[in-house]
Amino acid sequence: MVFNEDNGNFTITDKKIQELTDISIKYSNIISNVIEETQKSIIGQESIIKKILISIISDGHVLLESVPGLAKTLMIKTMADIFSVNNVRIQFTPDLLPADIVGTKIYKNISNEFEIQKGPIFHNFILADEINRAPPKVQSALLEAMQEKQVSIHGETFQLDKPFLVLATQNPIENEGTYKLPEAQVDRFALKILIDYPTKEEEIKIIEKNTTTSEIKVNAILKSKEIIEMQEFNSKIYADNVILKYVTTIIDATRNPNQYKLDLENIIEFGASPRASIWLIKAAKANAMINGRGYVIPEDIKEIAHEVLRHRLILTFEAEADEINTDKVIDIILDKITSP
Repeated sequence: MVFNEDNGNFTITDKKIQELTDISIKYSNIISNVIEETQKSIIGQESIIKKILISIISDGHVLLESVPGLAKTLMIKTMADIFSVNNVRIQFTPDLLPADIVGTKIYKNISNEFEIQKGPIFHNFILADEINRAPPKVQSALLEAMQEKQVSIHGETFQLDKPFLVLATQNPIENEGTYKLPEAQVDRFALKILIDYPTKEEEIKIIEKNTTTSEIKVNAILKSKEIIEMQEFNSKIYADNVILKYVTTIIDATRNPNQYKLDLENIIEFGASPRASIWLIKAAKANAMINGRGYVIPEDIKEIAHEVLRHRLILTFEAEADEINTDKVIDIILDKITSP
């Protein structure tokens, strides 16, 4: 693949790239069916559904944030049903214990031995509902599972079945009975997705669907094996050196804004880590696949930059006082850094 600087487009010259594109088109059609099936239950929110799919395809965990009542839980439950995987919903509460998630050892009188009682973490899709309601000890119990795809119970280590994804929700406006997620755990989420209110037209359809019809059932489209195949193919999608340089420039700009003539020195306290670079590429590849391409273009990076970076930038108190959020900072950086 060669990048043409005259028109700013990629020119496919490699037969292998064309083969990757052909496979991507096949998967893109399947993903379009998934989106269509999801919208039987969810009105609107196509962009949000697409971002969740990007997270699943790139094998990354996702954090959904919105005010109550915007169908976060329904959206994730619907997605799990469509993907035909073992899924479980864990309602996070202040009295939840780590053993309630990962499991524990139980003494059996009959055998006079301790036996492992596995917790709900041993499912493919984990819906962690209102994750910020659980205390830090419980939240930290998820770290090993999210990062290493394994769980330790009383000294014994158990591998988690693939695919394994944590899809967590949190409400930003409630303070009583909530705990701030540790930065180490937040960084484990590939994407942080913000859900906004529906339009007036969409809300009319929501009212009609929820007041005049019974519960809608969605059809299973993909099995676990097919999800894993799609995730493995995602890593094969081509990302040119110019794309890698573009990503590292964006990330470096969050750490050294002065070098890029960005007036953000008193705004950003800590820039993004290398994990952000990795997920920018992984998520961009998934976005390329959804769009039927076997290669990444700069628009793929721009399309998922906010979701990858918004929870990885730590702003100063001065920024908060001026009501500057991470999305505004990301906009400034993307506008300043010239894309290839």
